[in-house]
Amino acid sequence: MTRIEKVLYTGKTSTSSGGRDGEARSSDGRLDIKLSSPGSAGSGTNPEQLFAAGWSACFIGAMGKAAGRMKVALPPDLAVDAEVDLGTAGSEYFLQARLNVSLPGLDREVAQALTDAAHQTCPYSKATRGNIDVSIHLV
Repeated sequence: MTRIEKVLYTGKTSTSSGGRDGEARSSDGRLDIKLSSPGSAGSGTNPEQLFAAGWSACFIGAMGKAAGRMKVALPPDLAVDAEVDLGTAGSEYFLQARLNVSLPGLDREVAQALTDAAHQTCPYSKATRGNIDVSIHLV
């Protein structure tokens, strides 16, 4: 395991005792959301959606770093659609994920190189590598 030498940012949240059916708030007040279990009639979001949003945003940042190193301009309409599944195997709960990367106007080889580089450097990709099933697709 790699240890961080310099902390750049710490996200701090507090979730109420309702857990998946509770509320979550960040220490700075910027995040204040209701939570609902996936598939329920609740009006809140769920941890899988939050994880997907965080990962896709981070992945775009990692592609930006890779594009800078490769001297490639990212298209302004790029997108990463993340899908995070919550499922079971036997009686245990697990996650799996798919990242669908859209880099319109880029040569497929260049787009693949950017995607591969981002997957190697994105902290979310690093955290999930070897821990959950992940597939990345250029769309």
